[in-house]
Amino acid sequence: MEHGYLNFFELLNYGFVQRGIIAGTFIAVLCSVLGMFLVLRKLSLVGDGLAHVTFGSVAVGMLLKVYPFYVAIPLTVMSGVGILKLIQRTRMHGDAAIGVVSSAGVSIGVLVASLAGGFNVDLLSYLFGNILAISKGEMVLSIILSIGVILVVLLYYNQLVSITFDEELAKVSGIKTEKINTLLIILISLTVVLSMRVVGIMLVSSFLILPNVAALQLAKSFKKAIIFSIGISVFSVVFGIAISFSFNLPTGATIVLTNLLVFLLSLLIKQAKSKA
Repeated sequence: MEHGYLNFFELLNYGFVQRGIIAGTFIAVLCSVLGMFLVLRKLSLVGDGLAHVTFGSVAVGMLLKVYPFYVAIPLTVMSGVGILKLIQRTRMHGDAAIGVVSSAGVSIGVLVASLAGGFNVDLLSYLFGNILAISKGEMVLSIILSIGVILVVLLYYNQLVSITFDEELAKVSGIKTEKINTLLIILISLTVVLSMRVVGIMLVSSFLILPNVAALQLAKSFKKAIIFSIGISVFSVVFGIAISFSFNLPTGATIVLTNLLVFLLSLLIKQAKSKA
């Protein structure tokens, strides 16, 4: 273990590790901030549904021989807005609308993947994540989009908080709730696409949910919960990469399992405090 641990610090000199940590840190912050709104609005499964759509989008990109991000971003955003419209304009509940879009994304992905020659190595890397294979271009794209999304969140922070805690009151107060909801779902869609290279399509929803539910066990205010969640996410990325090197484990899964362990620890801390 010590040898692997030392190897990890030696590998910090290599570009591919630096890119993984930098891109992973920016995306971790993004997931923490936007995931908090999803968790508190009981829409956690939106991330899972959009991840399935991302799978279909990546398969389409590979079939057309186009860089998957360029296909995944518009298709996932459109699907996210589609989920929102299904909820707003039909009597369909949120989980049912997510299920409809999710099943469509998976079935299209499987069909297109078979046409493209099956589940090749590239597609599997998107499914299960490969943070250490992030290219310089992907790192730059992740940083630019992450900063852009965070700036939009800061600009509309008060409106987002208002609709999160009481949408009806926000509407009466003059906030254009439909516009803010659409903005939020677009930001979530972008986050899901960016996260697929860090933890993989199959684990994206976990990356959005676990740090936030852990933070909510420990924090006593909304702002503190976001700060705790960011800390947990960033720690999970760096620690997950270190552990995956030490024991030769899949990095994406190790990051998510680290998040899970922190969540379980937060439950124990909360229980200990309640008994004290």
